[in-house]
Amino acid sequence: MSTYREQHRRSLTDRDAFWGERAALIDWQTPFTSVLDYSRPPFARWFVGGRTNLCHNAVDRHLAERAEQPALIFLSTETGDDRQYTFRELHAEVNRCAAILSSLSVERGDRVLIYMPMIPEAVFAMLACARIGAIHSVVFGGFAAASLATRIDDAKPKVMITADAGMRGGKAVPYKHLVDDAVRLARHPPRHVVIVDRGLDPQMARVSGRDLDYAQLRAQHIDAQVPCAWLESSEPSYILYTSGTTGKPKGVQRDTGGYAVALAASMRDIFCVAPGETMFTTSDIGWVVGHSYIIYAPLINGSTTIMYEGLPIRPDPAIWWKIVADHSVTTMFSSPTAIRVLKKQDPAYMRQHDLSSLKYLFLAGEPLDEPTARWVSDALGGVQIVDNYWQTESGWPILSAQPGIEDTPRKFGSPSFPASGYDVRLLHEGTGEEIGVNEKGVLAIAPPLPPGCMTTVWGDDERFVKTYFETFPGKLMYSTFDWATRDADGYYFVLGRTDDVINVAGHRLGTREIEEAVQAHAGIAEVAVVGVADPLKGQVPIAFAVVKDPSRVATAEGRAAMRKEVMDTVDRELGAIARPGTVHFVTVLPKTRSGKLLRRSLQALAEGRDPGDLTTIEDPGALEQIRTALESAAR
Repeated sequence: MSTYREQHRRSLTDRDAFWGERAALIDWQTPFTSVLDYSRPPFARWFVGGRTNLCHNAVDRHLAERAEQPALIFLSTETGDDRQYTFRELHAEVNRCAAILSSLSVERGDRVLIYMPMIPEAVFAMLACARIGAIHSVVFGGFAAASLATRIDDAKPKVMITADAGMRGGKAVPYKHLVDDAVRLARHPPRHVVIVDRGLDPQMARVSGRDLDYAQLRAQHIDAQVPCAWLESSEPSYILYTSGTTGKPKGVQRDTGGYAVALAASMRDIFCVAPGETMFTTSDIGWVVGHSYIIYAPLINGSTTIMYEGLPIRPDPAIWWKIVADHSVTTMFSSPTAIRVLKKQDPAYMRQHDLSSLKYLFLAGEPLDEPTARWVSDALGGVQIVDNYWQTESGWPILSAQPGIEDTPRKFGSPSFPASGYDVRLLHEGTGEEIGVNEKGVLAIAPPLPPGCMTTVWGDDERFVKTYFETFPGKLMYSTFDWATRDADGYYFVLGRTDDVINVAGHRLGTREIEEAVQAHAGIAEVAVVGVADPLKGQVPIAFAVVKDPSRVATAEGRAAMRKEVMDTVDRELGAIARPGTVHFVTVLPKTRSGKLLRRSLQALAEGRDPGDLTTIEDPGALEQIRTALESAAR
C-alpha cells in the first residue's frame, strides 16, 4: 500500500498520471484529450475535451446494479415526514423535474435559482439542472429579500424554484413573501417561480402567470424521460454565492468534470464510504458541504445519502444517533458548532443507540478546538474523529487525514495534511516568503488548483484573480485568508481568518488561539473572542462565553469569580498578553443558521456600531443578550 506522502507528492509532480487514473472513477461520454490545460494561469481547465454529466454519474449509471438500493433517505423531525427513494425512484423524479424545467424553456447554460428548505424536491431540482446542462444556484432558504435579489441580479435565472415554507424548531418559516419581495426588487427577475406547496403557509399568495405549482407540473410529466446533456468538462455546473468584502455577491463557479472526479476520489481516499454504504451529512443544501456531501459525492459513489430537516436536539439530543443506528450510517459529517451544542446536553444521549456501524465522524466548517475534539472522541468511544478544513471555493477538503490512502495518526486540533493536488504553503503576510516550523503564516496554495476547486468568479474573471491571487506581491498564490501553523511532523493547525486577528500593542493574536485558551477552562462550553478598538493598545480582546452551569454566573459575585478563573486560565495557556479585557457571560452566541459565529456583528456591537446584515442569524435573541451584557458592563 502506498503511503500518504508518496501519493501526495505524485499528485503534484505527476498530475497527468495521478488525476488521469482518478478520472476513471466516473463515466465519460467522450474521453478527454488532456488532463490539464494550465496555459492561462491561474485559470486551470481539467480533463479537456472530455464530456460527462453530473446527473448521469450520480443517478443513471447506478441503475444497472443499484436500481433498488436506497439512494436518498429524507427524514424530517419538523413535519414527521419520512421518505426513501431508490436510485430507480430518484431517476424518475429527476426526469420529471428536468421535463418541468425544459417545458419552461430552460436550456443548457441557463441559470435556475433554487431557494428551498431541506426537502427531496430540492435534490430533484439540483440534479435536474445538471441533467439538462442548466446551472443551478442554490440560495440558503430564509435569506432576506434584499440578499436574494442581489443574487438574482447576478445570476439572472430564467426560473426560480422555491417552497411555501421551511420549518425550524417546530415553527413554519414562510419563504414565499421573501421571494415576492426579492423578485420585486430585482432588475432581472425570473420569468417563472415554481412552488413546492407543503401546506405550511395557508396565507401564501400566488402571482398569476408567474407562479406555478410543482405538484401540478409533476403530474403533467409523470412518465417523462429526458436525456442527459453531455457537457465539456469545464462547462459550469453551478454557482454558489459566498461572502465577499464588497456589497456585490461573489459567485463561486464550479466546473463539471473536475468536480465529479474530485468528489469521487474523496469518497474513497478521505471519507472511506463504499458504494452501498450510508453517509449522513448534517449540513444544508444552501452551503457547499450540502452540495458536495449530501448530494453529489455520495450519489456519484453509489452510496445512500441522508437528508435531515430538523435540529440536533429535537425531539431530543439523541436524534442524530438514532438516525445513525436506524440506517447503519458508516460515515457522518458535521460541524464543530453542532458538536458544541451537543456538548451542553447530557452525554448519556450519545450512548442511547447502537453506533456500531459508525466508523468516522468528519468535522469541518470552522476550526475544531481541542477540548471539543477530545469530548466527542470520548463520548463516541471507538468512532474515529477526523478534522478537515476547506472552503466554498475549494468544493472538497484542502486539509484532512486521508485514511483511505493511509491511516495516519491524528492530532487533536489539527486537520492533518494537504489533500491530493493541493500544493499548500505557509507564507509570511508581508513578504510572501515561506515560513518555518511552528511559525504563523497565511495558508496559501500554489496554483494550479486541483480538480473540483472554483474555476472563476461567475461573470468576473478579473475579480477571481484580484481577490484570490494578488495577496502576495510578485507571487501568483491562492490565498485562503486563513492563518495557520505547521508543526515539526507536518501537521497543520488553522488559527482563524486573517481578518480575525487582534493586534494588542503590536502583538498579533488570532481569535482562535484565545478562544482555545478560554475553552481550556472546564466550566466553559463555548466562547467567541473579538478584538475591540482601544485607545491605548490599539485593540483588546473581548470574550463572550457560554458556561456549562448557568448557576455559576447567576450572581454578580459568581460572574466575577468565573471571570477571574477564565483570565487565570488564559494567562496560564497563552500568557497575560492574550488576557481578554473582559469576559461577558451569555446563554447563547449569535450564529448563522449554518453555525458560523457572527464575529463581525459581535465586534460592531462591542464598539457601538451597527451590527450589519443579520439576514442569516439563527436566533435574534442572541444579539439582544450581547447588547444587554455590554450595556450592564458599561454601567
